[in-house]
Amino acid sequence: MARVMPPRRAVAAAALWLCGCANINETMNPRPPVDVAQPTQLRAPPIVVPPVSNGAIFQTGQYRPLFEDHRARLVGDTLTVQIVEKVTATQKSTSSIDKSGGLAAGVTAIPGLAGNSFTAGRANIGATSSNTFAGKGSTENSNDFSGTITATVIEVLPNGHLIVSGEKQIGVNHNVDVLRFSGQIDPRAIQAGNSVASAQIANVRIEQRGRGAQADAQGIGWLGRFFLNVLPV
Repeated sequence: MARVMPPRRAVAAAALWLCGCANINETMNPRPPVDVAQPTQLRAPPIVVPPVSNGAIFQTGQYRPLFEDHRARLVGDTLTVQIVEKVTATQKSTSSIDKSGGLAAGVTAIPGLAGNSFTAGRANIGATSSNTFAGKGSTENSNDFSGTITATVIEVLPNGHLIVSGEKQIGVNHNVDVLRFSGQIDPRAIQAGNSVASAQIANVRIEQRGRGAQADAQGIGWLGRFFLNVLPV
């Protein structure tokens, strides 16, 4: 008589099996990482203003220029990044090799043999060779990315350049779109309105990924990935 597994044990076994399949899928089909600067958000350090009791109207710790252009320059400041990245690369190559050769030899007479023994091409030798090769290759890659994200200054370098990093998450129903950005900005490239174009940022790292059913549908299942790895063709 067959033994029936209790419902609780069956549910637990199914959950463990699903977790194991998910781990196998992540191991056999990992997502390529993007080295985005961390952390993607940082608070400005608190400024401790020493108490001043000199009775003057002007206080150094509370001074703010009247016509100051509010641009990011300190840790914790934010600025808007206009992401416009377009990269196109094309490579073509063509090669051909053609080589041919020929060889001919003949004997008209040998001492001690009758002359008619070499008539009608009986002692003629001929050989020809030909080698032809042709090859052609073409590679084309195009990448177009545009968007807007507000990043936070996470570090100020000794030369005054700003290391910025930002993250944006948008969740709709069962899907989450994640956009991460990081780079190094020269403060002189920051335009009016506290914005900068991504083409003027060094060491740009952009990552856009999704979490949810749509992202899972983009990957090959662990069983299909297994057969792709073990099949010889």
